[in-house]
Amino acid sequence: QVRLVESGGGLAQAGASLTLSCAASGRISGYTMAWFRRTPGKERESVAEISWSGAITYSVDSVKGRFTISRDNRRNTVSLQMNNLKPEDTAVYYCAAQKSGDHFGYWGQGTQVTVSS
Repeated sequence: QVRLVESGGGLAQAGASLTLSCAASGRISGYTMAWFRRTPGKERESVAEISWSGAITYSVDSVKGRFTISRDNRRNTVSLQMNNLKPEDTAVYYCAAQKSGDHFGYWGQGTQVTVSS
């Protein structure tokens, strides 16, 4: 069983930076890890994902060049460095894990990020 715990959310002003962290317990060898976000009234969307080997995909054009996803396979952690935050980045951010060939079946509880203008 994989358990994911996010941390690092909070309140930030536009232009500031925040780093989200996700600690995974259980075996995640070979898993793709990702960050999703959900804004009230909108569907959850994938922000970025990183494969076990480090291949990265950013799914939201507005975060490209501002957000950086990384992982430490030895420590079972994945991070999302968010720079130059914008009010539209306000959302609950979720860490997720995907076993190879499967869907994202493991989710954290979410961490709120609120960006004020």
